[in-house]
Amino acid sequence: MQTPKGTHDILPVDAPYWDHVMSVAEHTANFYGFNRIATPHFEKTELFLRTLGETTDIIEKQMYSFRTRGGDSLTLRPEGTASIARAYIQHGMQTLPQPVKLYYAGSFFRHENPQRGRYRELHQFGFEILGEEDVVTDALVIRLMYTILVELGFQNIAVQVNSIGDEESRAAYRKELMVFYRRRFNSLCKDCKRRVKENPLRLLDCKEMFCIQLREEAPQMLKSLSEASKKRFTTLLEFLDDGGIPYFINPYLVRGLDYYTDTVFELFVNCLDGSVSSEENALEDTTPKETPDKPLPIAVAGGGRYDGLIKLLGGKPTPAVGGALGLDRIVMEMKTLNLQFPKKHTPRVFLVQLGPAAKKKTFALLEEFRKAGMPVSESMGKDSIKSQLRIAEKVASSYALILGQKEALDGTVIVREMETGMQETVFLKDVVETVKSKLKGKK
Repeated sequence: MQTPKGTHDILPVDAPYWDHVMSVAEHTANFYGFNRIATPHFEKTELFLRTLGETTDIIEKQMYSFRTRGGDSLTLRPEGTASIARAYIQHGMQTLPQPVKLYYAGSFFRHENPQRGRYRELHQFGFEILGEEDVVTDALVIRLMYTILVELGFQNIAVQVNSIGDEESRAAYRKELMVFYRRRFNSLCKDCKRRVKENPLRLLDCKEMFCIQLREEAPQMLKSLSEASKKRFTTLLEFLDDGGIPYFINPYLVRGLDYYTDTVFELFVNCLDGSVSSEENALEDTTPKETPDKPLPIAVAGGGRYDGLIKLLGGKPTPAVGGALGLDRIVMEMKTLNLQFPKKHTPRVFLVQLGPAAKKKTFALLEEFRKAGMPVSESMGKDSIKSQLRIAEKVASSYALILGQKEALDGTVIVREMETGMQETVFLKDVVETVKSKLKGKK
């Protein structure tokens, strides 16, 4: 048996990377006053149909939807923001002091073509700020994710940013795009031909090669911005400048969801020249060879503002902004670049036992070490002292604590230093303090 296509196991050898990323992200979230929220892995399908956009790839091609035995239509969550918005309304968070700052982490599901750094079960760590319209919150979400990447050891980080404007701006821009693409209708891919009438903004998110090349000639959104959106975008860039966050403007960045308004952004790592070409961004799926000496630019985070989403779901009009880190890609790049981080302390003490009475004493001794905050290893299912000592050596234990039948009767334990083989016998009641003292001496 194998894992389903597009999924992967997180093995013990990789778990320290995941633990470290989560620890850094949670520490940053807590520092900035965010509170944790968790939502179900599946929601009513209607939630995503109403919020993500009928012409988006997620709705048209990527959702895992199913009927329950009771006839309800449910969908495995393809992203996190819609669920957060639903929870914000359902639990009356609009009555709390605003803004409400939330973070979440978990699995999301999209029926994509699995490629480098792209899975059908993906893991994200996200931030949402609901109830504040000031553009400083846009900058704050970008700052959060930029800080996390820096703390993880990434260099050459760049933010790709754009404004898709308010409703007035987007209405004007859609008209320009329609005119542009209708003149080139025969050159469009099948999906774009269908979408040009329904939602021409989606054409800018197409991954087909010719559509990407055609996009470079299309009108730019920034030229269609209303005065309010233009001022907002300029202020955002000033915040990024003042915060020392490197960025570049991608006038064709729209993100893949329809609920975004004004600010949209993505964060890249491995941007050696401080930028990412649109082809590098779109064609990252071609899986060229990546090495620590020649890392490839790759998007590891993204997000934007969604001021209309809460109202769309039946709540009061509520400004909001958010973003998410792609944990699978971050871990993948950390391993590729061989980024170092503090490892958790592995147990330096191994409990060895022989005989029923000694096994019971060892079982009780485990709890004494736990109370003392000292991790230990054991293999109590084995009855051979030789095999247990061999395991202790393989896991690089500093000390082995050996209990046989005699020691169990005497209330003692043999403390053996693995490196030298020197050993001494101490009383069981003193062994925790004895070992603690010895470990301090070996630091």
